[in-house]
Amino acid sequence: MRIAFYAPLKSPNDPTPSGDRHMARLLMTALEAAGHEVELASTFRSRDGAGDGLRQRRLQATGGRLARRLLRRYRARPAPARPGAWFTYHLYYKAPDWLGPAVSGALDIPYIVAEASYAPKRDGGAWDLGHRAAGDAIRRADAVVGLNSHNAPCILPLLDDPAKLVPLSPFIDSRPFAAASGARARHRTRVLEEFGLGPDRPLLLSVAMMRHDSKIDSYRLLGAALHRLGDLAWQLLVVGDGPARRAVERAFGDLAPGRVRFAGLLAPERLPPVYAAADIFAWPAVSEAYGMAMLEAQAAGLPVVAGIGHAVRDVVRDGETGVLVTDDDPGAYATALRALLQAPARRAAMGARAAQMIARGHTIEAAAAVLNDVLEAAARVTAR
Repeated sequence: MRIAFYAPLKSPNDPTPSGDRHMARLLMTALEAAGHEVELASTFRSRDGAGDGLRQRRLQATGGRLARRLLRRYRARPAPARPGAWFTYHLYYKAPDWLGPAVSGALDIPYIVAEASYAPKRDGGAWDLGHRAAGDAIRRADAVVGLNSHNAPCILPLLDDPAKLVPLSPFIDSRPFAAASGARARHRTRVLEEFGLGPDRPLLLSVAMMRHDSKIDSYRLLGAALHRLGDLAWQLLVVGDGPARRAVERAFGDLAPGRVRFAGLLAPERLPPVYAAADIFAWPAVSEAYGMAMLEAQAAGLPVVAGIGHAVRDVVRDGETGVLVTDDDPGAYATALRALLQAPARRAAMGARAAQMIARGHTIEAAAAVLNDVLEAAARVTAR
C-alpha cells in the first residue's frame, strides 16, 4: 500500500534533532518494513506555540490551500500511484492536522493517526481552534495508534468504537545498541579515555536536548539529586546540546571537579558505544511522555532511573529494568541512584532484563506487525 505520511508538529526531515523527528522517521521505517511504500505528504508545520489566534487562523488557511494542492497532485496520478492511506503522526491542540482529514476524505482512503492527544481543558482557551481541530481529526480517524497510554482516557470518549484505539509500544531500531552491548569492555575503555573519565568509578549517563522547557527541569532535578551523593564514587557524562546549555552547566556547577563531563551533541552512530560504556542511565524525565533515550539505554543493557510521570511506565518496568520515582523529588531520585550505585549486581541484572524487554517488544519488527494490522483493518472498513 502507498501511504501518505505527515507530521504536523515536526517533519521527519527537519534539520533540528528531537525525539519527535526521530519517532517520525522510525514510524516511516516500520511502515516500510511492513511492506508499504511511504511518501512524505508535506513538510508543513502547523504548530503555534504562543496561543496566537490570528496565527492559528492563518495556519488553518495555509493548511486548506496545501490540502487542495495535494488533492490536485494525487488526482493527476494514475489510480495505482495514489495513496491508499493517510498516516499522521503526533497531532494535538498546538499542532493540529489541517491536511489529512480533508485529503483522506476526498480520496475515500483510511485516515490513521498515531500519538494523538486531546485536552478537554483547552476548550475555549487560547488554542481553541487547534483544540477543536484535533478533536475533529481524532473523531474522523479510522484508527488511532496509541504510543502513549497517558493519552487514552481523553481519546476514548471521542471514538465511536473503542477498538479504534490500538496500543503500540514505543520502539527503536535496537540492533546497534544490542551489538554495542556485546563489546561493552572495549567501548568503556575508549569512551572513558575520550572524555577524561576515571576507570574506577561507576558511570552515569544522560542523553537529552538542552531546552528551556521540561528538559531543563530534568537537568536541574538531576543536579540537585547528585549534590546529595557527594559521599559516593560516581561520574556523569552528559550528551546533548541546545539553547539551555549554560543553564544545564549551572545545574551541575557546584559539584566536585571531574565529576561531570559534557560531550555535546553526538551523531546517532556514536551513541550506541556511549550507552554501552555506562553503568546507569540517569534521567528524571520531568513531564515527559516516554523518552527514546530510555529505550536506547535499555537496548544497550543499562538500568534506568527516571521519574514516573506521564507514560514512562510504558518503557521502564519499575523494579525490573529500572527504578521509577516521583518526578519532582530530588531526594527520592537521589535515594534511587544511591541504591543502584551501591549494588552493581542488581544493576547488572536490571540491565540484562532491560535488553531482553526491548528485544521482545520494542523493535521496528514488532511495530511493523502492529501497524500492518492497523492498515489492513482500516482498509477493509473503508472498502465496505
